[in-house]
Amino acid sequence: MSEFLVVYITAAPGEEAQRLAGALVREKLAACVNRVSGVESTYAWEGRVERDTEDLLIVKTRADLFDRLKERVRALHGYDVPEIIALPITHGSESYLEWMEACLSRAGER
Repeated sequence: MSEFLVVYITAAPGEEAQRLAGALVREKLAACVNRVSGVESTYAWEGRVERDTEDLLIVKTRADLFDRLKERVRALHGYDVPEIIALPITHGSESYLEWMEACLSRAGER
């Protein structure tokens, strides 16, 4: 079975986050994207501490699709430096992982 990842992406709330999630699933770069609204992010930017409300996208994908996913997010994202970080899925429900594999098996087709 393939190696799978959970990818975290933060985005401007609402339309941008929804657009990113839809594109990743439509383009078969993600099997599923959960959108968590109202995440408060505190971060350093250009010498200041900033605080914003964002949406957090929790993306399920295959490891071999990560580079394509990352480039697609960069192309669609409004931030100069979007958060795109990946964590390996080390264990999971076999039926869910099989479903992910089926969703992602035709990546690149639309």
